[in-house]
Amino acid sequence: MKEFDRLVEILERLRGPGGCPWDAEQDHRSISRCMIEEAYELVDAIEHDDAEHLREELGDVLLQVVFHSTIAKGEGAFTIREVIGDLCDKLVHRHPHVFGDVNVENSGEVLRNWDRLKKKEENKKQRESILDGIPGTLPALLYARKIQSVVSRVGFDWQDPAGVIDKIREEADEFLQAMKNADPDQIEEEIGDLLFSIVNLARFSKVDPELALRRTNRKFMGRFSAIEKEAKERGVRLEDMTLEEMDRIWEKAKGHT
Repeated sequence: MKEFDRLVEILERLRGPGGCPWDAEQDHRSISRCMIEEAYELVDAIEHDDAEHLREELGDVLLQVVFHSTIAKGEGAFTIREVIGDLCDKLVHRHPHVFGDVNVENSGEVLRNWDRLKKKEENKKQRESILDGIPGTLPALLYARKIQSVVSRVGFDWQDPAGVIDKIREEADEFLQAMKNADPDQIEEEIGDLLFSIVNLARFSKVDPELALRRTNRKFMGRFSAIEKEAKERGVRLEDMTLEEMDRIWEKAKGHT
């Protein structure tokens, strides 16, 4: 595409002689956080169903891909063409039901084939554990979900949601005991175990825990803003309101959010 070639040329000029000093100084590590930030901004645009914002954020994510590829080209590691070529080869290889002669009946079979082909690719990389390919930089909720999904493919999993719920109750009891013991390290450990079990329940329920928690965060903020609004209208400080007053406004706001 002409537009894509233009983008590549712009990045190469920015990092080339007479270009931008800041862009020229960057390396993979220095801009790594930018990819994370742009990805979250992209998800935010999706959640708000904002097409204009989505288009902009997709561009920002694409910028990061081309930026890293331009850096790699300068180091003699690889080019954006190789990145795209590898991706195309992988997509064709993992979709034999489209580009080959494999027959599938539903999306479930597609996912099973995908996992099987991906596993063959990973085995070529001489990994010692099936968990080795999970990036340690993932957000904790996503990391936990990824761990659980990977081990479930080899049969290490609960039989049904009831078992997960029992585990949550068990972890909650252990947390309460840790609270009684007033042991900060034990409390942190049990909170972690409880969160891990809740992520398991989300997975069984086919719910992304990260998205679910983000949704709850937005809901909380909306309801709390109702308390702030009423406080402002009444000319009182939040600190001067009673908990009963706040709860009343909160319950009223629940009917609208």
